Amino acid sequence: MKKYGRTFHLPISPGATSDDKIMSSLDGLMVQDLVVTEKMDGENTTIHAGGTHARSPDSRYHPSRDWLKAFAAGVSIHLSPDERIVGENLYARHALGYDALPSYFLGFGYIVGDTFQPWDQTLIRFKELGVLPVPTLYRGPYSDDLFPRIASELDLNKQEGFVARIAGAFPETKMSECIGKYVREGHVQTETHWTKAELVPNGLATP
Repeated sequence: MKKYGRTFHLPISPGATSDDKIMSSLDGLMVQDLVVTEKMDGENTTIHAGGTHARSPDSRYHPSRDWLKAFAAGVSIHLSPDERIVGENLYARHALGYDALPSYFLGFGYIVGDTFQPWDQTLIRFKELGVLPVPTLYRGPYSDDLFPRIASELDLNKQEGFVARIAGAFPETKMSECIGKYVREGHVQTETHWTKAELVPNGLATP
């Protein structure tokens, strides 16, 4: 089991706290093929050949992870020991509530060994495994006004923010350069952590 690395905040992210890391430069994101996806308000979760774990492999039991463990059981059997699927466990409501999710698990990363796979290959692998991806907000070249424009188009009552990554492959050691996030201001509005609060399931879309 391996802990998922930290995603640094984009310099314009208003939701960064004193505990967060901020990208020192956008040079790594100034590419012709950039992917921007919605940042979902869930629990960072990894599915691997041996099962699943939250961002920290030593995370304790929580009932919101029961659905995910059952889902992961059907995915893990198809993974080789060096493959990891990373996404959001959206079963429990955190700061934002969702009423029509396509699934309680939405993937955003496919790692083989120590390398994030290209986005196109990630989507292919997700489809093979029955994993739905987080929504894509933009794909195309970087521009100086891109991140402010996407931020201005967010519905902050329903969306936590967005994540930008290069569409190509990159090593985990380059996460601080090749992937960055934007989080809405004041995203966490309660002192009670969601794991200590009453469990309120999010809603799934009607078939």
